Amino acid sequence: MLHYDIVIVGGGPAGLAAAVSAKEHGVESILVLERDQELGGILNQCIHNGFGLHTFQEELTGPEYAGRFIEQAEKAQVAYKLNTMVLEISKDKVVTVMNGKEGMFEIQASAVILAMGCRERARGALNIPGYRPAGIYSAGTAQRLVNMEGFLPGRQVVILGSGDIGLIMARRMTLEGAKVHVVAELLPYSGGLKRNLVQCLDDFNIPLKLSHTVVDIDGKDRVKGVTIAKVDEGRKPISGTETYYPCDTLLLSCGLIPENELSQSLGVELNPVTSGPFVNECFETNVEGVFACGNVLHVHDLVDFVSKEAASAGKHAAAYVKYKGKHPAVVSKDIPIVPESGVRYTVPKTINPDRMDEKHTIRFRVDKVYKNCYISVYLGKERIIYKKRPIAAPGEMEEVIFHKELFQAVPDLSKITIKIEEA
Repeated sequence: MLHYDIVIVGGGPAGLAAAVSAKEHGVESILVLERDQELGGILNQCIHNGFGLHTFQEELTGPEYAGRFIEQAEKAQVAYKLNTMVLEISKDKVVTVMNGKEGMFEIQASAVILAMGCRERARGALNIPGYRPAGIYSAGTAQRLVNMEGFLPGRQVVILGSGDIGLIMARRMTLEGAKVHVVAELLPYSGGLKRNLVQCLDDFNIPLKLSHTVVDIDGKDRVKGVTIAKVDEGRKPISGTETYYPCDTLLLSCGLIPENELSQSLGVELNPVTSGPFVNECFETNVEGVFACGNVLHVHDLVDFVSKEAASAGKHAAAYVKYKGKHPAVVSKDIPIVPESGVRYTVPKTINPDRMDEKHTIRFRVDKVYKNCYISVYLGKERIIYKKRPIAAPGEMEEVIFHKELFQAVPDLSKITIKIEEA
């Protein structure tokens, strides 16, 4: 059996950042396992720019951003295996893997970092009636076909869902000569970044219809058209509001789901809101020595934040290996962070003042669009942060920063509350 101090599942931006960070913090024995034929993950097909502004202070494409971390990992001599599928992780951190060269084998890890990323929600989860004709793609599949395989999925396009991938593909398909008739969104607000709404739809005069969904797909062998209807507050189609769009392609951009089948079989506790693991301030799950970072933890809007969180996970995994699972001088208890009044979830779920860094970023999303609101943080009953936001939307992550010294004045703190308060 092979032995490594840290085994990282996933060679995308999260896995690479975690590996580089763990190496920088003194762990030499690291192995990255990647099921694809190259490192970099989903960034390899994201050829548009907008990456790296926070991390490198310059605008990069997805492959360029991934390339920076691949160079760092190779310079640090981080070991990795490509075309290698992880089949199982046991509670004593034995990782069962398989590839074409070595067959099936086991790796004993001292610590495991989960960095498997996320997948798109497919048509089967959307309950769209009609036949199953050709011409229906997830937005990410279409992105790979266009950017990496050199195929154009279709020429007359309708997009369901206004997530960032769907918005980017509206622009990409238009640039390749296709006609994007409409982007329909079930919710009364877009799920994408504001900049993508402007750069991908407004700049190309592509209409966005909020509170609309696809109610019928026409065509048996190939899509001939789709019918879109307005929905009420209960998200039920309103009779008489149907509009038919002739098209040969329907792209689905209806949300991302963290890839946590491995996590579940391992016994990792998942947050029903994010479908990702509950973690503490070290990005450690409820299974000792198993850490999680990136989109497997919660879906991020910027890869820069993925890298930052993953670097922290790598640092703490290295500390776990160094201290053999025992954190030095931990006296205080884990304090729960409770989301309330418009805050859907927080990452992390708990924080321990003894284990935390000098400052720690808490990230979360709101449940709807709020205007002229305040993000409030309470230590017990005392409000310590009251930050005004002109607009807070589900499509963009929010954050607050905790400093370690905050907790020195409240040694018996039982909970931290984060909520949205109206102005």
